[in-house]
Amino acid sequence: MRVVTISATYGTAGSVIGPAVAGRLGVPFMDRAIPGAVADELGCTLEEVLAHDDRAEHGLARLLAEAMRLPTVTFGGVDMYLPGNMPLPAEDFVAHTERVIRQTARGQGGVILGRAGALVLADHPGALHVRLDAPSKRRVLQTATLTGVTERQARRLVEDNDRARAAYVRHFYHVDPASPLLYHLVLDSTSIPIDTCVELIVTASTALS
Repeated sequence: MRVVTISATYGTAGSVIGPAVAGRLGVPFMDRAIPGAVADELGCTLEEVLAHDDRAEHGLARLLAEAMRLPTVTFGGVDMYLPGNMPLPAEDFVAHTERVIRQTARGQGGVILGRAGALVLADHPGALHVRLDAPSKRRVLQTATLTGVTERQARRLVEDNDRARAAYVRHFYHVDPASPLLYHLVLDSTSIPIDTCVELIVTASTALS
């Protein structure tokens, strides 16, 4: 089955491109479904899983705080208190997330957004690993356009998410998520039209598998 992992910096339309690619390939888009599956496996609440998930706002804030060894973190302009006691270590949540990703890849296939999918499935046969990235200025403008927030708000979103998502990968996998060596395809989706990005990814996945 077709497997595509997408690592997307904030403002590169990963949440738009991912589902479009999945639709073209006829496989599930795995984003919000992953935390739910992890919660079922662990027998805990979805909120507890999201506290460690790199795609969840509060998870990003927590991971950034852990990476920087700070008790609080400014996220989206709000100082949030991050309690130190969690029902399970963050590593357990990450391990179960990896298990869900591998089960998806071995089963019906899918397009997996974020969560270090390219690293988790680095050795999976036929998996295509994609990075969506662009200069921050263009990502800020695209974020403002797609979400309707002000440019100042968009810049804060981009900066906070960049730091936190990079911290997730560096903390748990000890690599730089921006390294092109991790991916088969690196695209600037702020310069290349989104429909064209989808077409390129679908074509590359078909050729690889």
